[in-house]
Amino acid sequence: MLEYALAAIDQIFSKPFRAVLLKALLLTFALLGLVFVGVEAGLEKLVSASVTFPYAWLASAVTILGGIGLFVGLAFLVVPISFVVAGFFFDELADVVERDLDPQGPRGRASPAAEALLVSLRFAAISLVVNLVALALWFVPGLNALAFLGANAYLLGRGTFELAALRFVPLGEVHRLRALHSVRLFLAGLVMAGFAAVPVLNLLSPLFVVAFMVRVAHGILRRRTAPPMRKRQSSRG
Repeated sequence: MLEYALAAIDQIFSKPFRAVLLKALLLTFALLGLVFVGVEAGLEKLVSASVTFPYAWLASAVTILGGIGLFVGLAFLVVPISFVVAGFFFDELADVVERDLDPQGPRGRASPAAEALLVSLRFAAISLVVNLVALALWFVPGLNALAFLGANAYLLGRGTFELAALRFVPLGEVHRLRALHSVRLFLAGLVMAGFAAVPVLNLLSPLFVVAFMVRVAHGILRRRTAPPMRKRQSSRG
């Protein structure tokens, strides 16, 4: 798993990934910006409609503190936004990773845009709810970190594996493999969730999860197609 992670980090800065890096960052910042502006505007309306402050500076202070709190909250939105961004560029980048892993091997088929987007949005929505719960536990030391890492590890492992495996096998087989390798995928999810928890570095999460999970999925699918080992013949006789 560590080998996959180091190879994925190295690949983020390769030429094909750098070509997508700027687009992925712009989309990530755009989505974060939309959330920030929308929630901040809603917060200002809520404060002005429900509370009358005796001093103008007090109202400004509350707004500023709300903005700081919102900025902290954006850190918990990186994972759900990563799902959406990764969904946009998954097939383009997965093809690069697969070519590096097995230059002579078969290429995965690009998932139908609607199917890939549906998978990404479904897990992004679930992840959003989970991270809002983790944010609510912000003042419970230890528990908030466990909630963030554990829940996002589970979701990242499931969601990104679906995107990677759907390039080679139908959805029913993806679900079977996901259940069969649930522990391995959870551990892979922990690596991705840990990466997403590092400030600034987490902006590269959409690229990292593709480079990393394609490697994990490739290993699982390769075992699935490997010929069974022959039983040793008994030496007795």
